[in-house]
Amino acid sequence: MKHFGSMPGYNVIALSRRKPDELFGAHWLPLDLTDAAACAAAAPQFAGTTHLVYAALYERPGLVAGWREEEQIRTNEAMLVNLFNAVEQSSLQHVALLQGTKAYGVHVRPIAVPARENRSEMHEQPNFYWKQESFLRERQKGKAWSWSILRPVLIVGCSVGSAMNVIPALGAYAALMKRAGKKTLDYPAGVGRVAQAIDADLLARCIAWSGDSAKARNEIFNITNGDVFTWPNVWPAIADALGFAAGDHVPLSLDKEIRPREAEWAEIVREHGLASGTLKDFVGLSFEYADYTMGYGRTEVGPPALVSTIKLMQAGFTEVIDTETMFRNAFAEMQAKKLLPKP
Repeated sequence: MKHFGSMPGYNVIALSRRKPDELFGAHWLPLDLTDAAACAAAAPQFAGTTHLVYAALYERPGLVAGWREEEQIRTNEAMLVNLFNAVEQSSLQHVALLQGTKAYGVHVRPIAVPARENRSEMHEQPNFYWKQESFLRERQKGKAWSWSILRPVLIVGCSVGSAMNVIPALGAYAALMKRAGKKTLDYPAGVGRVAQAIDADLLARCIAWSGDSAKARNEIFNITNGDVFTWPNVWPAIADALGFAAGDHVPLSLDKEIRPREAEWAEIVREHGLASGTLKDFVGLSFEYADYTMGYGRTEVGPPALVSTIKLMQAGFTEVIDTETMFRNAFAEMQAKKLLPKP
């Protein structure tokens, strides 16, 4: 919405159950994609749609444990099918679908470095990616429209209530530490491993590129910021963006120790006049995700989780951003919107 809303000539329709805090000029339709009848009833409102950006996601409570469960896989497949049956018509030109590094089994074992698009683990790990991808491939045969699949790594940006966004989780952790009188921000996670991230705004621009480029038709691409990082090495920049100097390595489970502190967070919200609501509404499942992706409990250097973006760059998308700058920008945006206290 933010990207296409900034460009003239686009009519953007946004679909979700919860109304976004900002629409950026989009027309919002409340829709539950698990409801096939509701999707069918909404079909007339999608007439003339040329591009579908499918970023919907169903996650089970407990998050990581649910990634290989049949119910999670089945629901995510049904959501895409229900919507696509309503959206597909003669005007459709392109479908952008998101996957991720779970395509390479990063959540269950070390992956080949770098992971390449032709080395997915379709026949090894159960995953809703394969159900959705197979559906699109079959449905597209003989059709004029095309699809592109993007596999972003850790996505970082300004969002509320997400299942997998470390920004609100770390921002809430910092605010509670500030309230407790801490002058430095301790690093709460595990021993670092070499990883990559992707700025949400950069990802949006890549999605837009995929809808226009002939070289992206029916292709799969990894997408990253263009550099690599480890959590301990990027922590000073994160601490600084939140108004601290970097502290010591003090392992702490954000999901167990920070998530239950609703009463203290409510006081922070009142004191700073924040618009972020409860911790549950603000952070979603991201405390658990932060523990997972930052390696809480890891006492030895983990295997690197790196993907190749050579295919994407050779196809024509070459934009990059420094990962430390990405973190600073994301925290600054949330502070400016009064979702996190300003330093």
